[in-house]
Amino acid sequence: MTLPSAAQEALDAFTACPGWEQRARLLMQWGERLEPLAERREADRVHGCESQVWLSGERQDGRWHFRASSDARLIRGLLAVLLARVNDLNAGELAALDIADWFAQLGLSRQLSPSRASGMNAVVQQMRRLIDAA
Repeated sequence: MTLPSAAQEALDAFTACPGWEQRARLLMQWGERLEPLAERREADRVHGCESQVWLSGERQDGRWHFRASSDARLIRGLLAVLLARVNDLNAGELAALDIADWFAQLGLSRQLSPSRASGMNAVVQQMRRLIDAA
């Protein structure tokens, strides 16, 4: 499966980083790219994250587009690279996606604490609930 262009850009940028400090800085920069949510509604809140995270999604022409927000800078970065990978996929492609593998490809999985990994999984589960409800 070919990567969406934003995901390929993320993969190229993160694999070029020689170490965690550079990846952490890059994550912060990617977090600034997040499209703002129109509003933070309680219905969009992701439960299961230590940090506050909101997620909304909509389907356009059979492809999904998500927006997310968080107060935590590192989490915003993780959300940005997650959305780079999942945006513009269809429901079947999203269901088959291995998120742990994506973070491993970016060189981020070793630095993901168990709570952050659990939080990213909670975001993905919420994406799947939105898809199932559509």
